[in-house]
Amino acid sequence: MPVGHFLGGIAALIWDEATDCYLLLRRAAHKDVGAGHWECVTGRVDQGESYEEALHREVREEIGVPAQIQFIIGTTHFYRGPVCPENELLGVFYACAIADPTAVTFSPEHDQMRWIPAPDIPTFLPDAHWLRPVIARAELIRQHFPEELRRAFRHNEF
Repeated sequence: MPVGHFLGGIAALIWDEATDCYLLLRRAAHKDVGAGHWECVTGRVDQGESYEEALHREVREEIGVPAQIQFIIGTTHFYRGPVCPENELLGVFYACAIADPTAVTFSPEHDQMRWIPAPDIPTFLPDAHWLRPVIARAELIRQHFPEELRRAFRHNEF
């Protein structure tokens, strides 16, 4: 395996409880992969870094604020570029919150951001968009997973 090959990826789906909106970011036109597509915070896990460390680093790099993990939405199999083993990443989707949604800034990686209400996601994102089922699952977990258990997860109180 080549030195520096990335094996893991993260995605942080940022949700604002007060407005019931999700933060979506549009990849900048100059990006080599996914230019012009809407996404949440995503990134690779650097060598020697845990998934949670990567999540916190990527959120700070991409939107300039710290995030609090609410729960794990699920796992995934990412491809970055052409479908081949060298471009594969196994990843974790995290549901996250931030203290002040108005403090979000975005990096040069993105050229636009929007807070989209949960009910508007199906009309905002195309039918086959990878984020639609992720957001639907996050909504299902929020509706059916007791707040006490989500709070325990956030504070490692198992």
